[in-house]
Amino acid sequence: MLNASERRKLTETIKEVESRTDAEVVTVLARQSDNYLYISTLWAAFLSLLLAPLMQFLPWWIEYQQAFTLQWILFIVLAVLFRWRPLTMKLVPKKVRFWRASNLARRQFLEHELHSTKHRLGLLIFVSQAEHYVEILADRGLAEQITNESWQEIVENFIHEVKKGKTGEAFVHCVEKCGELLEEAAPATTIKNELPNHLVLL
Repeated sequence: MLNASERRKLTETIKEVESRTDAEVVTVLARQSDNYLYISTLWAAFLSLLLAPLMQFLPWWIEYQQAFTLQWILFIVLAVLFRWRPLTMKLVPKKVRFWRASNLARRQFLEHELHSTKHRLGLLIFVSQAEHYVEILADRGLAEQITNESWQEIVENFIHEVKKGKTGEAFVHCVEKCGELLEEAAPATTIKNELPNHLVLL
């Protein structure tokens, strides 16, 4: 997550960008988009059930009650172990991770009322840290003038910088690049500040 200095720099950049466009920009950084408890629990249960058929290969006899107890112990141990976030994220399929992050991005778009700005010029820059997911959502007024390819190019550059460990700089550069497109598509005609300029942390 970003430190205080990086968040201040990002806030200043958003204010500067919004002074040159009628668009409203909101940035959201989520630690994770879901706890994926159901997936880690299912993995623990599945591996625990595998213990029963494997017991027939043991060189000694185990009573039913002992086998049942061992399965429960294994399930509890795995369920706790799989709650460790780095391990949890490895158990979750990429498609599921991106689906959950995409859903959260759209909820944030609605919760911050980016769909109800004047002339439909709302823009959301959403990042979910655990899922390594970045998405830019533009309302209709911007989508009609700026192609998805333009946003995707900014997203790819963002991800490239984050992989180098420059998350703070990546956020600032992302906002600046978005600002260039916004200034061209919707140059400033009025003074406004409908939505928060600071980074929203989830």
